[in-house]
Amino acid sequence: MLVMLPPSEGKTPAATGAPVDLDALAHPDLTPLRAQVLDALVEVSARADAPATLGVSPGLAAEVARNTTLREAPAAPAARVYTGVLYAAAGLADLTPAARTRAAAHVRIVSGLWGVVTPTDRIPAYRLSMGTDLPGVGPLAAAWRGPLGDTLVAEAAGALVVDCRSATYLAAWTPPADADWVTVRVLREVDGRRSVVSHHAKHTRGVLTRHLLTRRGRAPRDADELAHAASALVGDALLAVELGAPPRRGARTLSLVVA
Repeated sequence: MLVMLPPSEGKTPAATGAPVDLDALAHPDLTPLRAQVLDALVEVSARADAPATLGVSPGLAAEVARNTTLREAPAAPAARVYTGVLYAAAGLADLTPAARTRAAAHVRIVSGLWGVVTPTDRIPAYRLSMGTDLPGVGPLAAAWRGPLGDTLVAEAAGALVVDCRSATYLAAWTPPADADWVTVRVLREVDGRRSVVSHHAKHTRGVLTRHLLTRRGRAPRDADELAHAASALVGDALLAVELGAPPRRGARTLSLVVA
């Protein structure tokens, strides 16, 4: 099983600690492109037009300026750096040792800067979206597509891929055809009518992630086992769990219905 997560927009900087060591991150074959993206981001972030170039509001200028020190900034496990609704619900930073080991084995976080990291990889806080057209690199989703395909194919081949990413990060990597690929959709039901809502989606995907990491028994091996595992949340976090029929190609959809 691979649980694919997007990064959070908000991040918590480490107060102390050694800086990022690119060679120590998981999937070292991505190191050359990581270094290229990192250097380009540091250079762009020092420019007066950096917020506009990176597609963020002027109010986030301080976070963009922090990018200029990424080579020297303290790093911390990604589980602590990534914050926000999904990560608050997943609670990756406060898992038991056994669940932490499971998270390191099964959770992958797709990033515009690092390509992909595990929860234990030590990184600094940064500001960069996968949707950015980064000067010196180009559109990041396109830049990462080939390297991520080469890197993740061995982990995803023949495996269950539980995809909690947004469309921006889906564009950077598609699981191989022999993977049992399931995208997680969250619907809100009010008076019998259902609609898609982003805030509930992030929270509920986080709840599902934590459940998969902390529940007893082995990890789900296919879409049906995933739906059965998620059904344990019905009556507590969920109203219903519905697994879509297998498509001719692409992902199945696991719909999680919340009140």
